[in-house]
Amino acid sequence: MAVNKKIRLIASALCLTALAAVSMASPSDCSAKAAKKAVAQKSESSPRGEILSLSCASCHGTDGKSAGIIPSIDGKSVEYIETALKSFKSGTRPSTVMARHTKGYTDEELRLIAEYFGTLSHNK
Repeated sequence: MAVNKKIRLIASALCLTALAAVSMASPSDCSAKAAKKAVAQKSESSPRGEILSLSCASCHGTDGKSAGIIPSIDGKSVEYIETALKSFKSGTRPSTVMARHTKGYTDEELRLIAEYFGTLSHNK
C-alpha cells in the first residue's frame, strides 16, 4: 500500500513538472535553437534532482529565489548547496527546520538537489 502511494506521488510530481514546463513555453520558443538550448540545460541536471527539488520549492521557490525571509539559493554553486545540505543533515550547521528536512534524503539525493539548483541558476 505504501509503495503504491509513493509511486502515485512520484507520478504526480512528474506530471506537475511536465505541465509547468509546457505552460512556460511560448510559440516563439519553438525554434530549433531554443529547443537545443532547452535540451542542453536539462542535461546538466538530473530529472530526479528536479523532482526531489519540488519539496524545496514551497520555501525557496522553484527557481531558488525565495520571496520571503527564507534564504534564496539562487546563484549558489553546486558545491556550496551540497555542503550546506550535508552540514544540515549531520547537525554541524545550525538550522530551524533544514536538519529535519535533510535527514529524509540520502547523500546522493542531496547531491542531485544541489546539482539541480546549482545548475539552474547558472543556466540563465
